[in-house]
Amino acid sequence: MISQEQFDAELKIIITNAIREDIGEGDHTSLSCIPSEAKGKAKLLVKDKGIIAGVEFAKMIFKAIDANLEVETFINDGEKVQLGDIVFYVSGSSQSILQAERFVLNSMQRMSAIATKTRFFADLLEGTKTKVLDTRKTTPGIRAIEKWAVKIGGGENHRFALYDMVMIKDNHIDFAGGITAAINKTKNYLAAKNIDIKIIVEARNLEEIQEILDCGGVYRILIDNFNYEDTCKAVALIGDKCFTESSGGINEETIRKYADCGVDFISSGALTHSVYNMDLSLKAVD
Repeated sequence: MISQEQFDAELKIIITNAIREDIGEGDHTSLSCIPSEAKGKAKLLVKDKGIIAGVEFAKMIFKAIDANLEVETFINDGEKVQLGDIVFYVSGSSQSILQAERFVLNSMQRMSAIATKTRFFADLLEGTKTKVLDTRKTTPGIRAIEKWAVKIGGGENHRFALYDMVMIKDNHIDFAGGITAAINKTKNYLAAKNIDIKIIVEARNLEEIQEILDCGGVYRILIDNFNYEDTCKAVALIGDKCFTESSGGINEETIRKYADCGVDFISSGALTHSVYNMDLSLKAVD
């Protein structure tokens, strides 16, 4: 996984790019009708229910827009919210609050939706050892905040990108000439480049799982698109030789059954690619 320093750098890139995209040469609406010296206050109002996420990111946005803006927080990331809740007040330059408004809302609505869905999945796994993972099926350009939201919701992050973990999937296997060839080539490459990252390998059947185990040196086996019976067989075959992960169209109706097979992780792209934004608004107050 990437370091905290790398993650923080990604957040700064997101903020810089979003401000460039949204404000550009200036917020002419606010500049034209709001005096530069005007002070104001606004509240982040919840118009939905679920898990709030993005509060700390919103503070980063406000600071980037105007370091003098002050935020008074009432509800923190990861807490349940319902219709009518006030998450925070922000006060200071009215122009600055208006410049930050849409970026804050877009981010928090998206992050809260992801955190809410993740919490729902995580709750379905309660009482098992299985943890829910996200994937790289994220919105281009804002992966860092979407994966942050998964953590807030009680899930775990898979690899961040192509560079922080090796994940040998079906196409890699076929192009490389088979599982054994793909794994051996990967080990040789990592050794030659002096790169210390984990290796995950996807298996399409029990025979491929055995071949992966025979190669050794694999951190986790991705048990992809297996039915329940074969998943149980795969978990028994793997034992404690490496970690196990189930994936492939797993949803709220099937996730518990796969967890009961004994897998360590279940990955779901739906955590980030199939959510409906939480309804939030930033309203001026007296």
